[in-house]
Amino acid sequence: MRHRRSGSRSDDRLPSATGFLADPLCPKGRVVTQQDSSEGAGQVSSEGAEQNGSYGAEQIQVLEGLEAVRKRPGMYIGSTGPAGLHHMVYEVVDNSVDEAMAGYCTRIDVRLLPDDGCEVVDNGRGIPVGKMSGQDGLSAAEVVLTVLHAGGKFGGGGYKVSGGLHGVGISVVNALSSKVEVEIDLEGKRHAMSFAEGGRPVRPLEVIGEAPGGRTGTTVRFWPDGAIFDETHFRAQTLIERFQMMAFLNAGLEITFRDERPDGHEAVDFKYDGGIRDFVRHVNASKEALFSDVGYFHQAEDTMEVEIAFQWNTGYNSDGIHSFANGITTIEGGMHEEGFKKSLTNTVNRYAKDKGLLKAADNNLQGEDIREGMTAIISVKLQDPQFEGQTKGKLGNVPMRSLVEKATNERLADWLEEHPSEAKRIVQKSLQAARAREAARSAREATRRKSALDGAGLPGKLADCSSNEPRECEVYIVEGNSAGGSAKDARDPVTMAILPIRGKILNVERARVDKMLKNNEVTTLIQAIGAGLGDEFDVEKVRYHKVVILCDADVDGSHIRTLLLTFLFRQMRPLIEHGYVYIAQPPLYSTKVGKDTIYLKDDAAKTLFLGDRPNHKEEFARLKGLGEMDADELWATTMDPARRTLLQVSLEDAAQADAVCSILMGEDVESRKQFIQTNARDVRFLDI
Repeated sequence: MRHRRSGSRSDDRLPSATGFLADPLCPKGRVVTQQDSSEGAGQVSSEGAEQNGSYGAEQIQVLEGLEAVRKRPGMYIGSTGPAGLHHMVYEVVDNSVDEAMAGYCTRIDVRLLPDDGCEVVDNGRGIPVGKMSGQDGLSAAEVVLTVLHAGGKFGGGGYKVSGGLHGVGISVVNALSSKVEVEIDLEGKRHAMSFAEGGRPVRPLEVIGEAPGGRTGTTVRFWPDGAIFDETHFRAQTLIERFQMMAFLNAGLEITFRDERPDGHEAVDFKYDGGIRDFVRHVNASKEALFSDVGYFHQAEDTMEVEIAFQWNTGYNSDGIHSFANGITTIEGGMHEEGFKKSLTNTVNRYAKDKGLLKAADNNLQGEDIREGMTAIISVKLQDPQFEGQTKGKLGNVPMRSLVEKATNERLADWLEEHPSEAKRIVQKSLQAARAREAARSAREATRRKSALDGAGLPGKLADCSSNEPRECEVYIVEGNSAGGSAKDARDPVTMAILPIRGKILNVERARVDKMLKNNEVTTLIQAIGAGLGDEFDVEKVRYHKVVILCDADVDGSHIRTLLLTFLFRQMRPLIEHGYVYIAQPPLYSTKVGKDTIYLKDDAAKTLFLGDRPNHKEEFARLKGLGEMDADELWATTMDPARRTLLQVSLEDAAQADAVCSILMGEDVESRKQFIQTNARDVRFLDI
């Protein structure tokens, strides 16, 4: 999970684009857009046309080439914030990974340069340098760098399979950089070219010498444009997590990372000969394995292939299946997950009955029973993947479901026969999960009956808002009754609901659902959000599109925040996937500047403040907690949409989030200590 800063308005969803925007796949990289006009609103010219709102031929712009990318960068990389900045690196590295998937690249070296540039070097075939017909005499390499949707991934035979969602790749990186340098080692020669701001060529492709040692490959150096991005300083840990995942998904591929910036991250190298089997071991590292073996099978058919690795642990979560298509995380699942889940359920039930572990008259085990404690990695490769869903994170190719289902039916059945001891443990754990599921069903029914008797079915401690429109409603989950009282007095009652919680909620990482439903704070949260729990969670029924966690800015507050995030990730994951979860930022310090009180979020903000005011004499009255703020203070510092800062929690990599939740909330103390020490330098991302 990641925290992303949100705008400081009550309506801080992304603003809608002005005018009309053509599909980014329009010919020759052109985007047709209505010209913005911010002056003269409502005035009428001598010709009788309104200055603002007129719409004729003169209002149509045609953006040539890479100009379209600079005009609307969010269309191509998602945002101009941290996510978009790091996406630039991924686009370049993905090209090298495609070479690895094609069997031509064994090593990728990534280097963060001292001046916030990035260099990516691979030992693949090298971008072709021959002239392309119909491209004004440009080489293939120059076309790839300057023309949208140009490359070897569109059916030309260059790649059997490839990653990337949009096919725009390195040309977009060129468009959004202040400088780009490219070196290509091919046919014994080193070729070079460079570009200035916005992809403007300043050095055409030319041979500059011999390729060292006769190597082949591509080197790309780029410097993100500060005029485009909110910030151009890469976060090393974000990149490292991504590179590790890429190495897991491509067995034998070596990816190295070097950070040459002042106080840069230590160097790391990734290479996993076991591929996704090592990935499963990584996710399960801080969990207690049910057995030591990691199951694995692989099957190919025509232009598709699937490989699956799996292992059970003693935990209670049933959301441990993580899937990928051509190296892309499919966070919303899709056809490959559907095929695996269906076949897994059928195969285990068939085995259990054949071996007498489940009587013929007994009800079959349900899928969630069998998946309890299971960690599985599904990696598929195919031509022309179709990505669907809100985040383009769902694989839609129907034939892939059939292949995965067939492979799992055959190969998992063989594995169970060959591993009778492990298979028996899997069935026994599934039977325990089934009994717990029945207990949880009874607990749910009891909760529903109690809610019906109570009336509206909402918890009594919830101070609800008057609006019935979820898109404009917010619920603050507030640590402590005292702080809850201040928040109730401070809020806007039309759109802001307040739910105080007492103490630290149950650690759901170590509890089954039936135990969760006996916990008052957990049931209160479930009732307030109103969309159910676990597999029954329905995001369409969510009563608030902003669920804001408001805890003290101290160690206890961080612990409570982590418990809440773990609960939401494990039991209400669609809330995070839809971007509905936020973290409020109460201040840790206050001081005076003249007659004004200045609030500072943390130690870093205090240091920055003192750097700007070296002669500041006032003391800093460390704020002890939300409960000691009056309503006016809480509104001014933390809740006022015009002034507040919210961090939006996003889910970029479910497998990594799974591992981190287990580290932070599981039983392995040493893993938790190591994780905290590693991430201590970047406290904004500590509570993930």
